[in-house]
Amino acid sequence: MEAKAQARGVRVTPMKARRVVNLIRGKQASEALAVLQFAPQSASDPVYKVLASAIANARVKADKESLPFDERQLVVSEAYVDEGPTMKRFQPRAQGRAYKILKRTSHITVHVAQPSTSSKGGTR
Repeated sequence: MEAKAQARGVRVTPMKARRVVNLIRGKQASEALAVLQFAPQSASDPVYKVLASAIANARVKADKESLPFDERQLVVSEAYVDEGPTMKRFQPRAQGRAYKILKRTSHITVHVAQPSTSSKGGTR
């Protein structure tokens, strides 16, 4: 089972958000929540909310399909950050000039899934 959550237009630069998302990719969902809770980066708060929402979406999806649900088995299968729209502002400078300020936004997406229990039948 797979579930996803997405936050669009988050006022965090994509580069800073990608640093945080790289911390949780491939980890168990409960472990990833603990990592995000104590991460010093300011981008960890919106990523924490998106991951918690993805877990809640998985719980609702399991209830809808009448499947057993164990939060401890969920793994962050995909997590990525895309660039959102950029807000453009100007700051006055000396001698009538203007300085462009770019306020970047992010689209944060997290997929959680239960690892497949089927054994891959290959020998090396």
